[in-house]
Amino acid sequence: MGLKIRLRKQGRTNRPFFRLVLAESSTKRDGKYVETLGWYNPIEEEEDKNFSINAERIQHWIDQGAELSESAKSLVNRGAPGIIRKQTEKVVAHKAKMAAKRRARNKAASAAA
Repeated sequence: MGLKIRLRKQGRTNRPFFRLVLAESSTKRDGKYVETLGWYNPIEEEEDKNFSINAERIQHWIDQGAELSESAKSLVNRGAPGIIRKQTEKVVAHKAKMAAKRRARNKAASAAA
């Protein structure tokens, strides 16, 4: 099973509060989770006080293969943009490596023909 970093809804009616959690991808939105990685309060007016994330643990779990949901990704980007930047650089480097392999394979195939 894959792990996802996503938001878990807490709070009460008309007063939402979210926890940023690590959960298996097959569990329900508000179901069992592995670890709490932060929180988000959309009701709070002040930008500095409406969320908190544990960037070190998020980076650890991303390195272990966890994926970010879209809402979690935007929240992490606000709190720790370096994590998202590092993840994007990793994807770009992988694509460049695959393109170089493809070019070398095509060049070898055209030389053999």
